[in-house]
Amino acid sequence: MQSGRLRIGTRGSPLALLQAEEVRDKLVAAHGLSPDDIEIVVIKTTGDKVQDRPLAEIGGKGLFTKEIEDGLHDGSLHMAVHSMKDMPAELPPGLIIDCLLTREDVRDGFISPHHSSISELPEGAVVGTSSVRRQAQLQRLRPDIKIVPFRGNVQTRLRKLEEGMASATFLACAGLNRLGRSDLITSPISPEEMLPAVAQGAIGVEVRADDSATRDLLKPLNDETTEITVAAERAYLSVLDGSCRTPMAGLAELSGEQLRLRTCVLSMDGARFFETERNGSVGDAAEMGRDAGEDLKAQAGPDIFSA
Repeated sequence: MQSGRLRIGTRGSPLALLQAEEVRDKLVAAHGLSPDDIEIVVIKTTGDKVQDRPLAEIGGKGLFTKEIEDGLHDGSLHMAVHSMKDMPAELPPGLIIDCLLTREDVRDGFISPHHSSISELPEGAVVGTSSVRRQAQLQRLRPDIKIVPFRGNVQTRLRKLEEGMASATFLACAGLNRLGRSDLITSPISPEEMLPAVAQGAIGVEVRADDSATRDLLKPLNDETTEITVAAERAYLSVLDGSCRTPMAGLAELSGEQLRLRTCVLSMDGARFFETERNGSVGDAAEMGRDAGEDLKAQAGPDIFSA
């Protein structure tokens, strides 16, 4: 055990705090610690502060991590807990994701007080989402739908729905399950209908690569299946320089020693759609992801990534 309290950095939303508490509790159980040995440090990120514009306009996914990662670099934090779908494709030098907890439900949840599914929405219905991935896939399925931006945490988005700003929205099933609010999910959306975000449902713990003491503490918490599937998905994301600016999705699934990876890239309006699938062994996870990314890059052409 390190001297002094372990400090875990996190965003301050109810879901982010639950995820940090899960890591704390697992550390306590794995090492016979007291909860008082671990401090959860809430840090407000730029992505949390700016709520009136889409992420793509203000800098992408890194806006949810920069201030927390500054704490890792300066030593004020030992580790940071993240929703892996919010993590940029490339991490800052000297930092790594060294632990992944067991993955939750990967699917998107369709949320609507009056309609049971995407297909049941009336023509011209208004749907709230600020995810370019969800927007593009929805417009591919239903070009008649009108999209309005929905930013904010789970509670904020649900309030906007209750206020009638839209007929429906989407939230990750994983987040609602962790919050104990799976009852809010009108219907889960199958990956065949809407492919999820890369690493959706996975919680990652980021540390300094040279902090061997903290890395040793995290080893018992790591889930190997999640590590393999997320490695494939993030390798694909890295090839495409994934950010919040280009609609892309990916899902790796493990069955025994066999890995299946499905990926896609779309134009912002969903009119152009490119997909590819890879099947291989667990040892080829990262290679499969890179190969899928190169394939989609060739299919789609450079303009789709600079739009």
